[in-house]
Order: sequence, then structure tokens, then C-alpha cells
Amino acid sequence: MNEAQILLKKHFGYENFRPGQEKIISHILNGEDCLGIMPTGAGKSICYQIPALIFSGVTIVISPLISLMKDQVDALNEVGIPATFINSTLSNSEYSQTIENIVHNVYKIIYVAPERLNSDTFINLLNTIDISMISIDEAHCVSQWGHDFRPSYREIANVILNLKKRPIVSAFTATATQIVKDDIINLLHLSNPFTLTTGFDRANLNFSVEIPENKNDFIINFLKNNSDISGIIYCLTRKTVDNLFDKLSSLGYSVCKYHGGMSEKARTQSQNDFTYDRNSIMIATNAFGMGIDKSNIRYVIHYNMPKDLESYYQEAGRAGRDGDNAKCILLFSRADIVTNKFLIEQTSSDTNHKVEYDKLNDMIDYCNTDKCLRKYILEYFGENPEFENCNNCSNCLSQIEMTDITEDSKKILSCIKRMHERFGSGLVTDVLKGTKSAKIKTLGFDNLSTYGIMSDYSKDTIKDLIYYLITEGYINSVGDKYPILVLDKSAEDVLFLHNGYIMEEVNNE
Repeated sequence: MNEAQILLKKHFGYENFRPGQEKIISHILNGEDCLGIMPTGAGKSICYQIPALIFSGVTIVISPLISLMKDQVDALNEVGIPATFINSTLSNSEYSQTIENIVHNVYKIIYVAPERLNSDTFINLLNTIDISMISIDEAHCVSQWGHDFRPSYREIANVILNLKKRPIVSAFTATATQIVKDDIINLLHLSNPFTLTTGFDRANLNFSVEIPENKNDFIINFLKNNSDISGIIYCLTRKTVDNLFDKLSSLGYSVCKYHGGMSEKARTQSQNDFTYDRNSIMIATNAFGMGIDKSNIRYVIHYNMPKDLESYYQEAGRAGRDGDNAKCILLFSRADIVTNKFLIEQTSSDTNHKVEYDKLNDMIDYCNTDKCLRKYILEYFGENPEFENCNNCSNCLSQIEMTDITEDSKKILSCIKRMHERFGSGLVTDVLKGTKSAKIKTLGFDNLSTYGIMSDYSKDTIKDLIYYLITEGYINSVGDKYPILVLDKSAEDVLFLHNGYIMEEVNNE
């Protein structure tokens, strides 16, 4: 490893490796396949860049980050590492020159988009050069359980299989549940890989879930004291990005925006303005951020709830990469659930719907839990944190008032049972509220003893209670697009055994 240490200092200026880097590099240099699951900012790239310099042949890096390939390659060339990229942005003449250079062994690292693997010409090229390693970035894209599934990643294993000589294969991702981890190993055909998980815990990040009456007002109040520091505000839709950008611009804030509806030139300009601190606030869809090398982001606000915890943790993890404290704030509303369901129906295949809805339900549970948010995230990714409370999230830092909601719970559970456990939260809420509608009258639910039994409550309050009971496991939400409410066996304790039931209400000061 002495040579690796020397190269680390020479090309990257670091005296020592970060946790996990040295182990992975050592196993790669020993000729082993590797899987590295390392959080954002842990330095995954160095794990394949250092071996690439030591190997006699070339290293192929498969990455979905087309918009960032040029920046990555430019950065490597600047520190004396000959690198190039092949993707759809190259002109015909640039492509021809790059291929000629590859044939003449000019480069040590070649970045390629996964779609390039569908080209017979490119596959033939691979069989004419000496490939020491193929490294797969954002490896979770191979799994339908991952948060950014890409069918083109499924071609990688076949390409490797058809090479004249099998190279070492390494794969890297920032977030992976156990099922995604297993998929990566199996679908990429990793051979008895050395697997390293450096841990998902980011103790410097302060997580919070807020339910503001007005999201714009919340952000404006937040920015009053934080306008001069770098931060990202993620929105679910392009329209929301545009509207929030216009609002904050009109108030004089230093903002830029990024989404897929902008021209490539405009996106690049916006990305550079944020990266080089010409603008302090980036408002963007999830199209922005993957692979961004910016360490001084002090906050990430999610204007809307993302579709799954993998996406959320990766996006939130772009804050505080320098190790200093940073805030990760999620602004939650029930409208976000509706929007996410619509997006799932529009963008996912029918076979993938159940997977997407299951992950969405986990995300909703995160927004409704009163337990430690940091612990919730770590357990989701298969870790077993020793602490019950991190004392650095909104739930742990809030004043907690214990409130007995046994009677309210009984009313809700009883109503679901009397409706034969065949309907969703919307209709159950309407019955409890005593809403007059043709559907309720036709079904005869206006004759139930639970009809109007919670008429003094707002619909939002009733829905909050229902979601809380789902989070705590008393109610199961069954189905995908139109889920129905079904009682769990534990609900019988509340309904029939008269066991006391306590809810923790979190009151932020």
C-alpha cells in the first residue's frame, strides 16, 4: 500500500485515507471484486482512481452522471491522471479522436454512460484494449429496489461476461438496504466480493420534519438568518422550482435553479454559479446534485417529501460534507403523498408499482414517527444504532407531552371495522367527521354509530391520527394506488381489551 499512499499525496494532496478507502483499495489491488457502500462525501471515487493508476491496463468507470463526466475528467487531468469520457455529448470528431486515443493507450481511466454498453462497436472496442478493472458508480441503479433503477445497468453483467478476459469488478453506492446490496452482488455477477459498509451515520447532520401552514413562509423565515450560507432546496416538480425561484428572487435572495426542463447551457451555468459560490441558494428537482463536489453546503431543505428514504438520505447527505454541522429539513404535507403517488403512476412500470408504493409508505412513516429520526434512518438501512435518542433531531430535541389518545384511537379503529376494512383513509375520515356525501349515503355509512363521532375535529387532525396509528402498527395500509385500511391484530388490544394507549405529541419550541 506504500505506492497507493504516495499516489494519494501526489495527485490528491491527502496525507491519509478516509475510513474504508485503504481496505477497499488493498482488496482491489489483491485482484478481488469489491462492493463499497459509503455515504456521500466518504470518497468513493478515490477507491477506484488510485488502483487505476497502479494497474497496467485501463479502468472503465460506468456512471449515469453524464452531465458531470466532463467535470470529473477535467479534475483528473488537472492532477495528472490521464482520463476521458464517452457519452452522447461528444461530437463525431471528438468521439473519433477519443476512440483513437483509447486504442493507443493514452488514458488510465475512461468514464462511460451505461447506455453505451448497447453499442456493438463499443463492445468490440473493449475487447481490443487491456482492461484491468471495471468500476460501477451508483451501483444501486441495477436494482429495482434502488431509488434510481435504470434498466441499462442490467446489461453490465453480460458485457463483462463477454469480454475475452474478465477484469476486476468494483461497485460503489452511497445508500443500499440489504435487498439492494444483494441485488448489486447478484445482478452484476460480483465474484465473492469483499464488501465494506463504512456506516450510514452522519452525526453532524441535524434532521427535522416540519409541518408548516405555509411552506414559502417557513423558508423565508429560515433564510432571514441563513441567506449568506450555501444550501439546497429540493422540490418535487419543475413548476414548484420555478415558482419558488421567482418568489425568492423577487425578495432579493441569491438564488439559482436547476431542473430537466432547462437547456443544458442554463443548467451548467446554474450548477457552476452554485458550486463556485456565486449564488448561495440552489432550488432544484432531484435532477441536481448527484456527484456534486461541494463540501460547504450548510442545509438541505426538502420542500416536498421525496418518494423514498434512499432518495431522501442521499439528497440530504449533500449537506455537511466537510464534517461541520448542517441542517436537513423536510417540509411535510399530505399533498406530497398525492403528488408522489401520481408520479409513481406516471413514471414506474406496472411491475414496479408495488416496490415504489412500499418505499413511499416507509417514507410516510418517517414523516409521522415520534421516534428518533436518525435512529429511524439507520435502522431502515439495516444498522443497529446503540442509542435510543441522538439528541440531534427535531424529535429528540423537542418538548414531548404525553397525551392519552385511547378514546380517539377506539373511534377510528371501530369505524374502520364497521366499514368492513374495505376503504381508504379519505372515506374513513369523512365518516368520522360526519361529512354529507352521496357515496356515504349510498353505502349506508351515515347510519353507523361512528358516523360524525369526531365531528369536532378537523379532517387534517383525523388524518394525522390515522397516519399515527399506521406508523405505530395498529392499522395496515394495504394496496398500492388506492390503499385500504385494515386493522392489525394489535388493534384488538385497544378495541376489546381496554389497554391504555399513549401518543407522544411533539411540540417544538
